[in-house]
Amino acid sequence: MKRSFSFNFDFLRWVRQAAIVSGIAILLSIGLIATRGLNFGLDFTGGFLIEVGYEQPADLDVLRGALAGGGFEDAQVQHFGSATEVLVRLAPPEEEGAADISSDVLTALERAGGDPTMKRVEFVGPQIGDELRDQGGLAVIYALAGILVYVWLRFEWKFAAGSIFALVHDVCIVVGACALFQIDFDLSVLAAVLAVVGYSLNDTIVVFDRIRENFRRRGAGGTTEVMNLSINQTLTRTIITSGTTLLALISLFLFGGEVLRGFSFALIVGVLVGTYSSIYVASGSALLLGLQREDLLPVEKEGVDVDTTP
Repeated sequence: MKRSFSFNFDFLRWVRQAAIVSGIAILLSIGLIATRGLNFGLDFTGGFLIEVGYEQPADLDVLRGALAGGGFEDAQVQHFGSATEVLVRLAPPEEEGAADISSDVLTALERAGGDPTMKRVEFVGPQIGDELRDQGGLAVIYALAGILVYVWLRFEWKFAAGSIFALVHDVCIVVGACALFQIDFDLSVLAAVLAVVGYSLNDTIVVFDRIRENFRRRGAGGTTEVMNLSINQTLTRTIITSGTTLLALISLFLFGGEVLRGFSFALIVGVLVGTYSSIYVASGSALLLGLQREDLLPVEKEGVDVDTTP
């Protein structure tokens, strides 16, 4: 038997407090990005990425010393998923004919013992890395601009401004979280940021659509009352969608391996802040901008019933 839930929370009662919290979160995120910086992955920095495996847990200090002795003083060495997997990052070679650099690295590691096994070698040229970084940033800007135009045409400018505030809020916090935990920021994480933009917008559009329907359907009620009603009507859908998505992402984060960890981490943060922002940032911004019933120009559609099922 299908059960339906109804809520009656006064979400927008705390819209000003939520605006302060969101502003602080954005400033903290920008501060983290400016001070700690992003841990750009090989896709953006260029250079070599070499993964080696060991039978026993590897001592990173010993490996760093062996690489320094082999002429790789600037090598970055870290565990990758487990203590028996090691990742070595090298800056792009300045000299020509450095194609055998991976063999030189393996030789240097073999001198430290432990019988390392080469598992993966990737190389991205510095020019390609710069192009990917620039194009990735442009992709986010183009996405936000397209969304602004779409929501403006689909609804009206106060909703468009609210949705853009929400998306900027979400992107800043996701990127700030990556800076805080020094997550490898590569193309997969950038893809996750763009996915967060789409996910958050979808949630926001559902709420906006219900707000517009209720304004047109109800002849009475203040703006805050109608917006609260609309958010409560879509709350069940929001909880179910976000909950099931988070279950899949948490499984991916825990069991998907090191390669997918940054991707799943960015999406987990994005789904959480996107769910919050669709209520308090997008809707709250439209309310603070002075949204009124008259802005939505109710259109008489005789004989058409509005579906109120969440």
